[in-house]
This record gives sequence, C-alpha cells and structure tokens, in this order.
Amino acid sequence: MRRFFSLNKDWHFQITGKYDERVDVPHTWNAIDGQDGGNDYLRALATYEKTFDAPDFDKDKERVYIQFDGVNSESTVYLNGEKMIRHEGGYSTFRTDITNYLKDVGNILKVNVDNRPNTRVYPQKADFTFYGGIYRDVNLIVVNKNHFDLDYYGGNGVQVKAKPVEGYQKAEGNVKLFVNTIDCCVRLEISDAEGNVIYHSEIDQKTNKLETTDNSNSDVFCLEHSFLIDDVHLWEGVKNPYLYSLKATLVINGEAADEIVTRFGVRDFHYHPKTGFYLNGKSYALHGVSRHQDRKGLGNAITKDMHKEDMDLICEMGANTIRLAHYQHSQFFYDLCDERGMIVWAEIPYISEHMPDGRDNTISQMKELIIQNYNHPSIVCWGISNEITISTRDKKDMMENHRILNDLCHEMDDTRFTTLACYAVCGPFNKVAHITDTVSWNLYLGWYVPGLFLNDIWMRFFHLVYPNRCLGYSEYGCEGMPNLHSEKPKRGDHTEEYQAIYHEYMLRCFDRNPFMWATHVWNMFDFAADARNQGGEPGMNHKGLVTFDRKTKKDSFYLYKAWWSDDPFVHIASKRFAQRTKENIKVKVYSNQNEITLFVDGQKLETKHGQHVFEFSVSLGENGKEHEIVAVSGAFKDSAKFTRVATPNPEYSLKDLGDKGANWT
Repeated sequence: MRRFFSLNKDWHFQITGKYDERVDVPHTWNAIDGQDGGNDYLRALATYEKTFDAPDFDKDKERVYIQFDGVNSESTVYLNGEKMIRHEGGYSTFRTDITNYLKDVGNILKVNVDNRPNTRVYPQKADFTFYGGIYRDVNLIVVNKNHFDLDYYGGNGVQVKAKPVEGYQKAEGNVKLFVNTIDCCVRLEISDAEGNVIYHSEIDQKTNKLETTDNSNSDVFCLEHSFLIDDVHLWEGVKNPYLYSLKATLVINGEAADEIVTRFGVRDFHYHPKTGFYLNGKSYALHGVSRHQDRKGLGNAITKDMHKEDMDLICEMGANTIRLAHYQHSQFFYDLCDERGMIVWAEIPYISEHMPDGRDNTISQMKELIIQNYNHPSIVCWGISNEITISTRDKKDMMENHRILNDLCHEMDDTRFTTLACYAVCGPFNKVAHITDTVSWNLYLGWYVPGLFLNDIWMRFFHLVYPNRCLGYSEYGCEGMPNLHSEKPKRGDHTEEYQAIYHEYMLRCFDRNPFMWATHVWNMFDFAADARNQGGEPGMNHKGLVTFDRKTKKDSFYLYKAWWSDDPFVHIASKRFAQRTKENIKVKVYSNQNEITLFVDGQKLETKHGQHVFEFSVSLGENGKEHEIVAVSGAFKDSAKFTRVATPNPEYSLKDLGDKGANWT
C-alpha cells in the first residue's frame, strides 16, 4: 500500500546575491518584504536543493513519486541533473514519477522556483502579495506499479458524487476510478460517519465502462460504478455536515495492490433569482466571508494549526459560507470546510488583467482545481475570474477565454454551477457579467465612494433589469484599525467605529434585499498587499474583521456574530476607545440576545429590548474619573472602562494618510 515520506527538512535555499541559507519547507522568501509596503518585495528566481536517500521500495513492483502541494508560482524540478517536471501555477498540487532516476543514496533534488513577473501565469496583478517559495509540503509517495492514477492534474484517482432521491430518503451515487492497468478489479466499500460499512461491491473492467483519459503522461483507464444508499444521512451545512467515506482497493491477481480513501457528502442545492440559495430543498441564506491564507511574518507558509484557527474563528462568528479567494487553497482547509459544513466558492487566480498569453494557464489551473477538489461536498460553485475588467485591452479574447472556462467547468463537472466576481466599475450591462450561471459583484459603496445608500439602489436596479439573474456580493468591506477611533467616525478615517457603522448598514441592507444568492465580507482577516499604504501600516489591507496575526477581533467581528451566531454572548463596542472628550457618550452593545441591561459603576442604568445592536447614553461626568461599564444579558456579560479627558488622545488619529484610503488600483 502507499507510503509517504516527508522531504520538508533541510533544504539549501539560494537567490543569487540575496540569500544562501538552510531552510525547512514550507518556506517563502517574501514573509517580511511582502508585508512592509512599497510594492518592492523580491520577485526572483530561487533554487531549493537537498540531498536524500531513496526510501526502501521493491524496484520490481513499486514506483516512487514526488509530490509538491504548493510552489509559487513557476517551478522546475530536477533529480540528479535530469529534468523531472515543470509546473506553472502557484497554488495547486503537482507530482511526477521519479523512479527511473533514483539512486539508493545521495540523490540531489533541485527545484527552481520563480515568482518573477511574466505574461503567461496567473496571477500577475492583484491586491495581494505573490509570495515566492515552496510554501506547502513536499513528500515522496511509494506506490505499487499498478495503482490508482497519480498523473492526471494532481488528482487522487477517484471522483464520487451522490445526490438525494425519493424525498431525500435515499441517495444515488456514482464513482469513477482512474487506474493505470486494465488487468484488475476494484473492491469498493462505503462507510458511514461511525465507520460502519453500509455498501460494498467488486468492480472489474469486464462489466463496467472503460475509457481512456486525455492524460499524456501514461495510459489511464476509468472504471465507473453506480451505487445506492438507503436511509441516507444528508450533508446539511453547518447544522449537520455528515460525511461518508469511500475506500477503493485495487486488486491484481487476487492481491491488494493499492488503496485510496476519500470522503463525500450527500446533498443537492439550487439557486433562485428571487429567493436565493437552497440546500437540500430548503431555503439556506448564504452569509459569510472571503479568506486569504497568509499570516504575519510567515506569508503563505503556514501550519495546519493555523488553518484550523482560521476555521474556528469563522465558525465562531456564525458564517455558513466561505469564498476561498483568489486561488486554490490547501486541501487541509477544504477538508475543514467539509467537516464544518461551510458552503464554498472555489476559484482560480484569473484576476485583474486578462493576458492573451495566459489562456492555457487558466485552463490548466481550472482543470487542477476541479480534479483535485471534485469530492468536496462543501464546494458548490467554480469561480471563473475576479475583477477581470480592471485592466483588459483585448476584450474579445477575454470574453472567449471566459466562455471556454465556463464550458470546461460544465463539461468536467455537471453537479456544480459557475460564477464570477465583477469589479465595481463593471456595469450591470457588461457582457462578461452574463456568461456564468450566477454573478456577484465586488462593491465598496460607502468606502471608496460616498453613499452607503447606493448599495440598496444598486442591488434593486440590477434585480429590476435582470429579474431572472442571480446576484450576489462577492466582496464588500471597509478598512478598520483597532487602534484608531473617533467620536465622529467618517468614511476614510480607518477607525474601528466607521468600519462597524459600515457593516451595520450592510447587514440591514442584505436583510432588506433577500434575493441575493450569497454575500461574502471582504475580508475575514487582514492580509498583506505590499502595494498599499493605508491605516498607518504600509503593505496591508485592513478590511479584515480580525487582525493579520489573528489576535484581535475587531468590533465588526462581534457585530456579525450578533447577526449570525446562536452562541449567546454580549460585547461592548469601542472599548479600545477608552479616553473620551465628551461628557455624554453613546455606548453600543452587540449581542444575539434580545434584552441588555447596562450598569455604570455598579448602578443599573437601563434595560433595553431589541436585536443585534443596543445603544445607551452614558454620562462620564468630570474629567479624569474612570467609569466601569457592564452590559448584562442573563448569564452573559461584558465590561469596559471609559475616562473623560480634556484633550483627544493623539494615538487615536491617523497621522500618515498614506494613499488616503484609495483603491490599490
């Protein structure tokens, strides 16, 4: 059976004239300079080199593959001086068979990694840092020479889909198994979430459809089999993300040669232009976030624990959908989405600028995205592009590229729909907005341009003109710094207070316009964008609801928790705005409870009833006296301390206006 051997340790990393050091992977050379502003982070050709001994394997019966889970953005792999594989695209898995070039000891593995600008590989222009490096794991895989396919666009050799039937009481399923031999059979087992085998069968090429894929590396054949599950447990989003497990064993001459296990869920979904998204036949309003994967001081070279922390924070807030922008994310995170019941929008980095030389790259990245992620029940749609009209000269070629990708998605996967994210200045009549099955917009009305009310007008205008077209918001947001505060917050001041006001409006706006198929906050976390200089911290986009280091939840985080989460809590907003100049201040409380009582210095002030947002007027009296404020709802409470001062604290105001909050473009 398959055996895995990590190659993460002890690489010799070099960039001529810059770096010459020993590193472990995951690693990026832009962890610091890609986050400090100036748009001058190092985009270069680097080499990673290491020496390793071959793992023990049967040279007559087994093969050895090398697998890279993520290298940004172009890479060429050499073993003992021989070229093994070249890969273009920085976010997907790729692997190749290295058996014929392996020595028993002293193998020299060299990887050229290139994140320099070019006109072929996406992304090249976008509002985030393109970290160079081998930033995900590297492994050797020892596998029987007869095995489930490992060569086809980084897939795992199995595709499974299952849909509910007979009033959601049963499930009809289909599995495709890709193998490199026809002299075989496959034993199939399906287990429930408790590990009980509920279905088993034996498949051979004599009784099942057999076809050759378009893989050019080796002969690959497809065995296809249908199955039925009685008394099915549905995958029901965050309520009950029930997962089945499918184990396929490749049998040669009566002996097991290879085995793979994958999970899947049984669900169906659809969308309606007037009533939004449906999961398993029931209305299921999609409200959630977009996510970038990078971290402060680490870039994209992050750990599983960090992925899990991200998911924990998203779940705490009560989101039920994630747009995994703007590229293919870690398989570990897609697994977490399956386990936590997140509805996922997955997309490729076809972004910001159409490149006539990049069509083949968009196709290969889309194939990798679909093939590597086909079995995840969390994923409901494939994203074709993002803000592609920002900088596009050849509109005809761009439109053709979009149609090719849209058709490709439907050809490769008939179970999911397509979508794309349009730029703010891409009008509702733009033809690119009408290619995919649904469409969403990245709109920052009330931030980059004045007028929060414009959001209502825009949504309703689109819905009026195109009543049969599903509309969503793929990005909306506002910069907010937890150290910046104002008694009179306004657009562009980067204060925590204005960010909260912005999101209060947007949540009410979505309530008024329930026809939206999905809404995704930009962004769950602050992230690096080295071209930016805003909020007093260059190199960052501060639209996150949580800071880049994941240590501080901004007030807006708790606002969304008040709207979306059932986990009882109380939160006093603006508690970091501790020093006030006014005698009477407004104390705002966010909660998902319907009654809040406020105490000032131990004395009850007032009890209010309502939803989500509660406001109280509190007198701070004379200068210099600190007052303790406590908000209580049953067993839940929060506290804050405020002091009246004669002059404003200068630390609360933005000193360096930077680019004054302008869009990165």
